[in-house]
Amino acid sequence: MTTITDEHFDRQYQTHLKHLKLKGLQPKTIDAYGRAIRRMGGYFSNQIDDLSEAQLTDYFTELVASHSWSSVKLDLYGLKFYYAHVLRKPWVAPGLIKPPRTQRLPDIVTIEEAKRIFAATRVVSYRVFFFTLYSLGLRLGEGLRLQVGDIDAARGCVHIRDAKGNRDRFVPLPQATHKALRRFWQVHHNPVLLFPNRHGGLKSAATATTHMDRGGVQTTLHQVVGACGLKKRIFCRSSGCNKWVNRLKAAWNKGLRGS
Repeated sequence: MTTITDEHFDRQYQTHLKHLKLKGLQPKTIDAYGRAIRRMGGYFSNQIDDLSEAQLTDYFTELVASHSWSSVKLDLYGLKFYYAHVLRKPWVAPGLIKPPRTQRLPDIVTIEEAKRIFAATRVVSYRVFFFTLYSLGLRLGEGLRLQVGDIDAARGCVHIRDAKGNRDRFVPLPQATHKALRRFWQVHHNPVLLFPNRHGGLKSAATATTHMDRGGVQTTLHQVVGACGLKKRIFCRSSGCNKWVNRLKAAWNKGLRGS
Protein backbone atom coordinates (compact mmCIF):
# COMPACT_ATOMS: atom_id res chain seq x y z
CA MET A 1 0.00 0.00 0.00
CA THR A 2 2.80 2.37 0.94
CA THR A 3 4.63 1.68 -2.32
CA ILE A 4 1.51 2.36 -4.39
CA THR A 5 0.87 5.60 -2.49
CA ASP A 6 4.46 6.75 -2.89
CA GLU A 7 4.50 5.95 -6.61
CA HIS A 8 1.26 7.87 -7.11
CA PHE A 9 2.66 10.85 -5.21
CA ASP A 10 5.85 10.80 -7.29
CA ARG A 11 3.84 10.81 -10.52
CA GLN A 12 1.65 13.67 -9.32
CA TYR A 13 4.68 15.60 -8.16
CA GLN A 14 6.39 15.25 -11.54
CA THR A 15 3.18 16.41 -13.23
CA HIS A 16 3.17 19.39 -10.87
CA LEU A 17 6.72 20.31 -11.93
CA LYS A 18 5.82 20.00 -15.60
CA HIS A 19 2.90 22.39 -15.24
CA LEU A 20 5.06 24.86 -13.32
CA LYS A 21 7.54 24.94 -16.18
CA LEU A 22 4.83 25.10 -18.85
CA LYS A 23 3.31 28.15 -17.17
CA GLY A 24 6.62 30.01 -17.55
CA LEU A 25 7.25 30.55 -13.86
CA GLN A 26 10.64 31.69 -12.64
CA PRO A 27 13.06 28.97 -11.41
CA LYS A 28 12.85 30.26 -7.82
CA THR A 29 9.04 30.06 -7.93
CA ILE A 30 9.17 26.55 -9.38
CA ASP A 31 11.52 25.51 -6.60
CA ALA A 32 9.29 27.06 -3.92
CA TYR A 33 6.05 25.54 -5.24
CA GLY A 34 7.74 22.17 -5.65
CA ARG A 35 9.09 22.34 -2.10
CA ALA A 36 5.57 23.11 -0.85
CA ILE A 37 4.22 19.85 -2.27
CA ARG A 38 7.18 17.82 -0.96
CA ARG A 39 6.74 19.28 2.52
CA MET A 40 3.02 18.61 2.51
CA GLY A 41 3.60 15.11 1.17
CA GLY A 42 5.93 14.40 4.06
CA TYR A 43 3.38 15.67 6.57
CA PHE A 44 0.47 13.65 5.16
CA SER A 45 2.41 10.47 4.25
CA ASN A 46 2.20 11.36 0.53
CA GLN A 47 -1.61 11.38 0.56
CA ILE A 48 -2.54 14.95 -0.37
CA ASP A 49 -5.12 14.57 -3.14
CA ASP A 50 -8.20 14.51 -0.89
CA LEU A 51 -7.37 16.70 2.06
CA SER A 52 -10.19 18.15 4.13
CA GLU A 53 -10.38 21.72 5.36
CA ALA A 54 -9.73 20.45 8.89
CA GLN A 55 -6.52 18.73 7.77
CA LEU A 56 -5.35 21.84 5.98
CA THR A 57 -6.16 23.94 9.05
CA ASP A 58 -3.99 21.68 11.22
CA TYR A 59 -1.14 21.70 8.70
CA PHE A 60 -0.98 25.45 8.20
CA THR A 61 -1.42 26.10 11.93
CA GLU A 62 1.77 24.12 12.58
CA LEU A 63 3.50 25.76 9.63
CA VAL A 64 2.73 29.27 10.89
CA ALA A 65 4.25 28.32 14.24
CA SER A 66 7.51 27.07 12.72
CA HIS A 67 8.05 29.10 9.53
CA SER A 68 7.88 32.69 8.31
CA TRP A 69 4.75 34.11 6.73
CA SER A 70 6.66 34.18 3.46
CA SER A 71 7.10 30.39 3.60
CA VAL A 72 3.47 29.92 4.59
CA LYS A 73 2.27 31.95 1.62
CA LEU A 74 4.51 30.06 -0.81
CA ASP A 75 3.22 26.72 0.48
CA LEU A 76 -0.35 27.96 0.13
CA TYR A 77 0.19 29.20 -3.44
CA GLY A 78 2.04 26.01 -4.35
CA LEU A 79 -0.79 23.84 -3.08
CA LYS A 80 -3.40 25.96 -4.84
CA PHE A 81 -1.44 25.55 -8.07
CA TYR A 82 -1.38 21.78 -7.49
CA TYR A 83 -5.16 21.71 -7.01
CA ALA A 84 -5.81 23.83 -10.10
CA HIS A 85 -3.42 22.21 -12.58
CA VAL A 86 -2.77 18.67 -11.34
CA LEU A 87 -5.96 17.68 -9.51
CA ARG A 88 -8.09 20.06 -11.59
CA LYS A 89 -10.55 20.69 -8.82
CA PRO A 90 -11.53 23.75 -6.78
CA TRP A 91 -9.59 24.78 -3.71
CA VAL A 92 -11.24 23.28 -0.64
CA ALA A 93 -10.47 25.98 1.92
CA PRO A 94 -11.04 29.52 0.59
CA GLY A 95 -10.22 32.17 3.15
CA LEU A 96 -8.20 29.74 5.27
CA ILE A 97 -5.14 31.99 5.54
CA LYS A 98 -4.88 35.74 5.69
CA PRO A 99 -1.27 36.83 6.23
CA PRO A 100 -0.82 40.10 8.13
CA ARG A 101 -0.15 43.18 6.03
CA THR A 102 3.36 44.45 6.58
CA GLN A 103 5.33 47.19 4.88
CA ARG A 104 8.97 47.46 5.89
CA LEU A 105 11.33 50.13 4.66
CA PRO A 106 14.71 48.84 3.47
CA ASP A 107 17.95 49.70 5.21
CA ILE A 108 19.72 52.23 3.00
CA VAL A 109 23.49 52.16 2.85
CA THR A 110 24.96 55.66 3.01
CA ILE A 111 27.86 56.85 0.87
CA GLU A 112 30.32 56.61 3.76
CA GLU A 113 29.08 53.13 4.68
CA ALA A 114 29.40 52.02 1.07
CA LYS A 115 32.99 53.26 1.00
CA ARG A 116 33.74 51.22 4.10
CA ILE A 117 32.17 48.11 2.59
CA PHE A 118 34.16 48.42 -0.64
CA ALA A 119 37.40 49.07 1.22
CA ALA A 120 36.84 46.11 3.55
CA THR A 121 36.05 43.66 0.72
CA ARG A 122 39.39 42.02 -0.11
CA VAL A 123 38.29 39.63 -2.87
CA VAL A 124 38.20 41.57 -6.12
CA SER A 125 35.24 39.70 -7.65
CA TYR A 126 33.08 40.46 -4.62
CA ARG A 127 34.26 44.07 -4.44
CA VAL A 128 33.36 44.73 -8.08
CA PHE A 129 30.07 42.92 -7.63
CA PHE A 130 29.05 44.96 -4.57
CA PHE A 131 30.01 48.18 -6.33
CA THR A 132 27.94 47.16 -9.37
CA LEU A 133 24.88 46.33 -7.27
CA TYR A 134 25.11 49.61 -5.41
CA SER A 135 25.75 51.85 -8.42
CA LEU A 136 23.14 50.26 -10.69
CA GLY A 137 20.51 49.66 -8.00
CA LEU A 138 20.17 45.92 -8.73
CA ARG A 139 18.79 42.95 -6.88
CA LEU A 140 21.24 40.18 -6.06
CA GLY A 141 20.01 37.81 -8.78
CA GLU A 142 19.96 40.57 -11.38
CA GLY A 143 23.59 41.35 -10.72
CA LEU A 144 24.68 37.71 -10.79
CA ARG A 145 22.98 37.13 -14.15
CA LEU A 146 24.65 40.08 -15.89
CA GLN A 147 26.37 39.18 -19.14
CA VAL A 148 28.94 40.94 -21.27
CA GLY A 149 26.34 41.58 -23.96
CA ASP A 150 24.08 43.39 -21.47
CA ILE A 151 26.49 46.32 -21.28
CA ASP A 152 25.71 48.98 -23.87
CA ALA A 153 28.58 51.42 -23.46
CA ALA A 154 27.61 53.40 -26.56
CA ARG A 155 24.21 54.31 -25.13
CA GLY A 156 25.38 54.31 -21.52
CA CYS A 157 22.92 51.73 -20.22
CA VAL A 158 22.66 48.17 -18.95
CA HIS A 159 20.02 45.67 -20.05
CA ILE A 160 18.60 43.91 -16.99
CA ARG A 161 16.98 40.65 -18.11
CA ASP A 162 14.39 38.43 -16.43
CA ALA A 163 13.88 40.81 -13.54
CA LYS A 164 11.03 40.59 -11.05
CA GLY A 165 7.80 39.73 -12.81
CA ASN A 166 9.69 38.33 -15.83
CA ARG A 167 10.27 41.87 -17.07
CA ASP A 168 13.35 43.36 -18.69
CA ARG A 169 14.43 46.92 -18.07
CA PHE A 170 17.28 49.32 -18.84
CA VAL A 171 19.25 51.18 -16.17
CA PRO A 172 21.82 53.96 -16.64
CA LEU A 173 25.47 52.88 -16.78
CA PRO A 174 27.67 55.29 -14.81
CA GLN A 175 31.16 55.76 -16.22
CA ALA A 176 32.78 54.61 -12.99
CA THR A 177 30.81 51.34 -13.08
CA HIS A 178 31.69 50.78 -16.73
CA LYS A 179 35.38 51.25 -16.00
CA ALA A 180 35.23 48.90 -13.03
CA LEU A 181 33.46 46.19 -15.02
CA ARG A 182 35.84 46.56 -17.96
CA ARG A 183 38.90 46.27 -15.74
CA PHE A 184 37.41 43.27 -13.97
CA TRP A 185 36.61 41.56 -17.28
CA GLN A 186 40.26 41.98 -18.26
CA VAL A 187 41.06 39.84 -15.22
CA HIS A 188 38.86 36.84 -16.09
CA HIS A 189 38.13 37.22 -19.87
CA ASN A 190 34.92 35.19 -19.77
CA PRO A 191 33.20 35.81 -23.15
CA VAL A 192 29.69 35.61 -21.71
CA LEU A 193 29.49 36.17 -17.96
CA LEU A 194 30.44 39.35 -16.15
CA PHE A 195 30.70 37.54 -12.81
CA PRO A 196 31.75 33.96 -13.62
CA ASN A 197 32.02 31.20 -11.07
CA ARG A 198 35.62 30.90 -9.91
CA HIS A 199 35.53 27.63 -8.01
CA GLY A 200 38.29 26.35 -10.25
CA GLY A 201 40.45 29.44 -9.82
CA LEU A 202 41.19 32.35 -12.09
CA LYS A 203 42.18 30.19 -15.07
CA SER A 204 38.85 28.38 -15.13
CA ALA A 205 36.89 31.63 -14.84
CA ALA A 206 37.38 32.31 -18.54
CA THR A 207 35.51 29.12 -19.47
CA ALA A 208 32.98 29.04 -16.61
CA THR A 209 29.37 28.56 -17.67
CA THR A 210 27.75 29.51 -14.34
CA HIS A 211 27.83 32.76 -12.40
CA MET A 212 29.24 33.32 -8.92
CA ASP A 213 27.58 31.40 -6.13
CA ARG A 214 24.68 33.31 -4.55
CA GLY A 215 25.37 31.87 -1.12
CA GLY A 216 29.03 32.85 -1.29
CA VAL A 217 28.12 36.43 -2.18
CA GLN A 218 25.60 36.68 0.65
CA THR A 219 27.97 35.16 3.21
CA THR A 220 30.78 37.49 2.18
CA LEU A 221 28.56 40.56 2.36
CA HIS A 222 27.35 39.63 5.84
CA GLN A 223 30.93 39.11 6.97
CA VAL A 224 32.10 42.42 5.51
CA VAL A 225 29.16 44.35 6.95
CA GLY A 226 29.81 42.76 10.34
CA ALA A 227 33.51 43.58 10.16
CA CYS A 228 32.62 47.20 9.40
CA GLY A 229 30.39 47.32 12.47
CA LEU A 230 27.29 48.15 10.45
CA LYS A 231 23.82 47.08 11.53
CA LYS A 232 22.28 47.06 8.04
CA ARG A 233 20.30 43.97 7.07
CA ILE A 234 20.44 44.40 3.30
CA PHE A 235 22.42 46.15 0.61
CA CYS A 236 21.05 49.23 -1.13
CA ARG A 237 18.75 48.52 -4.06
CA SER A 238 17.64 51.97 -5.16
CA SER A 239 18.17 53.35 -8.62
CA GLY A 240 18.54 56.70 -6.89
CA CYS A 241 22.00 55.52 -5.83
CA ASN A 242 23.25 56.22 -9.35
CA LYS A 243 23.57 59.94 -8.71
CA TRP A 244 26.11 59.19 -5.99
CA VAL A 245 28.48 57.16 -8.15
CA ASN A 246 30.88 60.01 -8.82
CA ARG A 247 31.20 60.56 -5.09
CA LEU A 248 32.11 56.89 -4.74
CA LYS A 249 35.03 57.16 -7.17
CA ALA A 250 37.38 58.21 -4.41
CA ALA A 251 36.67 54.97 -2.58
CA TRP A 252 37.02 52.94 -5.75
CA ASN A 253 40.18 54.51 -7.15
CA LYS A 254 42.32 52.45 -4.82
CA GLY A 255 42.22 50.06 -7.78
CA LEU A 256 41.50 46.39 -8.24
CA ARG A 257 44.10 44.56 -6.21
CA GLY A 258 44.22 40.85 -5.49
CA SER A 259 41.57 38.21 -6.13
